[in-house]
Amino acid sequence: MDEKLDRLLNRAEQLLERFEQLLPPAAGAPDWNAAAAFRWRRQGRGGRLQPIRHPHRLRLADLLCIDAQKAEIERNTRQFVHGLPANNVLLWGSRGTGKSSLIKAILNEYAPQGLRLIEVDKNDLVDLSDIIEHVYGRPERFILFCDDLSFEAHEPGYKELKAMLDGSVAAMPENVLIYATSNRRHLLPEYFSENAEARRVGDEIHPGEAVEEKISLSERFGLWASFYPFSQDEYLAIVNHWLARLQVSVTDDEAVRKAALQWALARGSRSGRVAWQFARDWAGRSRL
Repeated sequence: MDEKLDRLLNRAEQLLERFEQLLPPAAGAPDWNAAAAFRWRRQGRGGRLQPIRHPHRLRLADLLCIDAQKAEIERNTRQFVHGLPANNVLLWGSRGTGKSSLIKAILNEYAPQGLRLIEVDKNDLVDLSDIIEHVYGRPERFILFCDDLSFEAHEPGYKELKAMLDGSVAAMPENVLIYATSNRRHLLPEYFSENAEARRVGDEIHPGEAVEEKISLSERFGLWASFYPFSQDEYLAIVNHWLARLQVSVTDDEAVRKAALQWALARGSRSGRVAWQFARDWAGRSRL
């Protein structure tokens, strides 16, 4: 019996050794000078920071018709880069209105001053504590960027983000902020049935607990920036900006205007993204 057990243990050890050889090597510290932007990649039970060699080279000057939002986010980031108190930021609102583009442009503006960005997928938010360990005590200033967030309350990433923003025993490093974008103001789906949980007693409103839970995550962001659909004139101004940036000589303004409006109508949106897509299409057609 003992001999059989010994053989079984030896065989198990051999299998474990072979399995360990197949595992990727442990990730070391990334080269922080290799790039200004990094992406967190899950690897087995851990993860690593992957440099983004070719980031999107957007400029703040390319983002039109969101001047108020741009000024607020830039001011907050400038405070952060200079080592002053600053807030975590939630950018929410209509699709294609420049939320993610603003973060990319902010990085390009302040990367020479030591700003770095780490993109974290929603499914990897459970690793926030591990990511922060990589940057704790570094001289650079780090934005953890979570794009297009939307949760169900039971998701583990929701709880981790909520604790990291405000509520965990561990303190948030002074060189880290979280910038998140979402189409939802409270990051969670909201239902008509929840309105029934608010009852009126005199002049006091007592919201239901479900509503409180939904608001509790978004309010942990110290700064909100709201983005709204563009008017027709704003949309056309963005179209003209991108046509100029693509060095398209416009000989018939009215033809471009009609084509741009038809393009937006077909997509059901007058957004900066749609304006950029139209400008690329028009530039390609005009040079074909």
